[in-house]
Amino acid sequence: MCNDTSAALLISHIVQSEIGDFDEASDREHLAKNKYIPQQDALEDKIVEFHHNHIGQTPAESDFQLLEIARRLEMYGIRLHPAKDREGTKINLAVANTGILVFQGFTKINAFNWAKVRKLSFKRKRFLIKLRPDANSSYQDTLEFLMASRDFCKSFWKICVEHHAFFRLFEEPKPKPKPVLFSRGSSFRFSGRTQKQVLDYVKEGGHKKVQFERKHSKIHSIGNLDPQPAELNPEVPKQAQQSASLTPGEGAESPWAQSGQPGQELKAAAEECGRPRSPSLQKSPAGNKKADGAVQAPAEEEEEVVKDRTQQNRAQPPQPSTGSQAGSPHLSELSINSQGGAVPTNVILSPNLSPDTKQASPLVSPLLNDQVCPRTDDEEEGRRKRFPSDKAYFMAKEVSTTERTYLKDLEVITSWFQSTVSKDDSMPETLKSLIFPNFEPLHKFHTNFLKEIEQRLALWEGRSNAHIRGDYQRIGDVMLKNFQAMKPLAAHLWKHGEALEALESSVRSSRRLEGLCRDFELQKVCYLPLNTFLLRPLHRLMHYKQVLERLCKHHPPSHADFRDCRAALAEVTEMVAQLHGTMIKMENFQKLHELKKDLIGIDNLVTPGREFIRLGSLSKLSGKGLQQRMFFLFNDVLLYTSRGLTASNQFKVHGQLPLFGMTIEESEDEWGVPHCLTLRGQRQSVVVAASSRSEMEKWVEDIQMAIDLAEKSSGPAPEFLASSPPDTKSPDEAVAADQESEDDLSASRTSLERQAPQRGNTMVHVCWHRNTSVSMVDFSVAVENQLSGNLLRKFKNSNGWQKLWVVFTNFCLFFYKSHQDNHPLASLPLLGYSLTIPSESEDIHKDYVFKLHFKSHVYYFRAESEYTFERWMEVIRSATSSASRAHVLSHKESHVY
Repeated sequence: MCNDTSAALLISHIVQSEIGDFDEASDREHLAKNKYIPQQDALEDKIVEFHHNHIGQTPAESDFQLLEIARRLEMYGIRLHPAKDREGTKINLAVANTGILVFQGFTKINAFNWAKVRKLSFKRKRFLIKLRPDANSSYQDTLEFLMASRDFCKSFWKICVEHHAFFRLFEEPKPKPKPVLFSRGSSFRFSGRTQKQVLDYVKEGGHKKVQFERKHSKIHSIGNLDPQPAELNPEVPKQAQQSASLTPGEGAESPWAQSGQPGQELKAAAEECGRPRSPSLQKSPAGNKKADGAVQAPAEEEEEVVKDRTQQNRAQPPQPSTGSQAGSPHLSELSINSQGGAVPTNVILSPNLSPDTKQASPLVSPLLNDQVCPRTDDEEEGRRKRFPSDKAYFMAKEVSTTERTYLKDLEVITSWFQSTVSKDDSMPETLKSLIFPNFEPLHKFHTNFLKEIEQRLALWEGRSNAHIRGDYQRIGDVMLKNFQAMKPLAAHLWKHGEALEALESSVRSSRRLEGLCRDFELQKVCYLPLNTFLLRPLHRLMHYKQVLERLCKHHPPSHADFRDCRAALAEVTEMVAQLHGTMIKMENFQKLHELKKDLIGIDNLVTPGREFIRLGSLSKLSGKGLQQRMFFLFNDVLLYTSRGLTASNQFKVHGQLPLFGMTIEESEDEWGVPHCLTLRGQRQSVVVAASSRSEMEKWVEDIQMAIDLAEKSSGPAPEFLASSPPDTKSPDEAVAADQESEDDLSASRTSLERQAPQRGNTMVHVCWHRNTSVSMVDFSVAVENQLSGNLLRKFKNSNGWQKLWVVFTNFCLFFYKSHQDNHPLASLPLLGYSLTIPSESEDIHKDYVFKLHFKSHVYYFRAESEYTFERWMEVIRSATSSASRAHVLSHKESHVY
């Protein structure tokens, strides 16, 4: 099961493999004689269009791409088993490498990860899933599904047992000894090698490379067409005899490099679009797990990295959708698709054809896979020695690396979003003229600016004109010249706040535009909320200012570059001062609209005068005990919500506590709960508990600050719960009402609501899963602390180091294979992580290495110099530990829109 675009792309690779390079007449003749899927005629034009992009590909490359795309289809390897839930709602069950999946139709609505499943069993027609106890989960201990018959139920149970054993166990399970007298229960066990055993066997060279002779119906290559061939990933095999030319540091050898697929087998792969595939037919499901048996964790406890041992870890541009839009809960740290795949490299498409309708997984990625051939330490050391040792050089290089990321962020608006908008008439022309003409001049300017910086760095490194290198060991003159040239562009910067307000206003008034923006945010290239990209030019000025401040501090006044750096700092400081008020106002405006997308049950969250202060996870005391809730603190009201168990993944608002007249007191002794607070409002009292003492202190300080702000305002905040009457209940009645709302929420789990898919990796979801909080001060600090560059990454139990392009922004590390990639292949939210230096016992023995640790997840990162090491430590520490709890108004002026 896949969409038409993916089906057409699959068939286009088959055609390239079968008949060679594009020729429209030959293509249509071939498609007329060969039917790969039902209703193929309707897709013929799209197939021909895609085939044109494959000129220059060999049959081996086309076969490889076909298999890469097919195995990443949303329904690849999924066989649906009809069932009903306790209320009789028709659903479908399926089993995958991650666990047991629940579908409504072809939309995944739930997932039960192996890590949370304690026992699987069946009784007649009833299939039972017993879950491990979890205080933060609203699920019952045992889930029950009714299947068509006992035989169907037993068959599905056996499939689950086999999947669990293959993906979770180190070794083949030993057969159960036969009882002497009586037999109780099934003796069925998985037989065969586990995934880890297979991988170990391949690593040790136990597999044999089979020689083959490729045969085609005919080969057609056109010489009169001479377009530029699609840029191919060097790791994709050219032909069997060419695959040996891969350099050791560029990637693992493809398992398909020495083999091809005959036409009939290729057809079978394309027919995935017509029917789900049985797990028993998979070669090896993508998204495989760690050798220690870890699996992709459930939404309640994210697994930061799931190793995909079957894929080849390629840098890949976006490609057409391969799955439905239904969101599955992940800290959607969860899945690029259900198998955790990435996208093929050499599919060159226009931006409007590229989006995947599912958001790219930030945590499940081929990129975070220690199967990639690491860069050798000798090679890395040799490369380091060629760098200049001057600290100023690495400061200049930081300008270059962050400028690359900034240009990619501008292209999200000027190229990708503009291309999407041009295919639809839902955006008013006035809004288009407000957004794009104010971004395109900036993109052009910064493209030239980056070229100048890189040329200067090349001279500095001695890569060109080495005899005059000494005259070019500076960067201030380049920055001064460009900042002076940037002044005429300030008018465009002033328009960005207006563009953000106009976009949000148009979205509110047009469902079509709202859907277009929502769908665009689900594309892999839009790795942050769309409105964040609209503020990027304002943020970039602050980054320039910080780098120049460090350069001026580093250089003595007598240095040749000091005067230019100081003059450039004066220029950019002037621009920052002029735009500072607009930026603060827009950051609050953007944050309110971002939170609005994560909440349901509110009518007027975004109102003039409202300021966001803090969001985070607290446990609320009710009749059922402590229940995890998400709290949202504003300058006039405190909201508490629960996580929705629907496809939308939003948070449902249960209540609001006006801050006017509220008091706050610690009540650990009264309730016997650690880190406990009682919030006493004029109409309702709420008892909450934080996860730690430090978390409680943050909430106390910010709530007290918000209460003081509310007391200084004109009066109580207006009600803004959707369809909510004024709350006049006593504290006891409030507890009972909260119980009812929780029961309503449980009922909604079985009603299987279908709403628009939402991003599951927003900061709200991260705080929910990490049981922590973040404030507006933290967000402001995060805006100032952004960084890009190459790092070497190592897992706890891996041997080598893998070179990655890493972007730090929005409390998160985004991982790319190279800086040229259009979208990240994985990400790692850092809230809750600890940042340390490896100890001697960890046996790292390398310079400039830092360690990230959260629960059982450990990653080592290695920088190229002392300066870059200190910078990465500085910016990551800003995400792993909150900013100073100083009053938000002392951090910056208060501006509301």
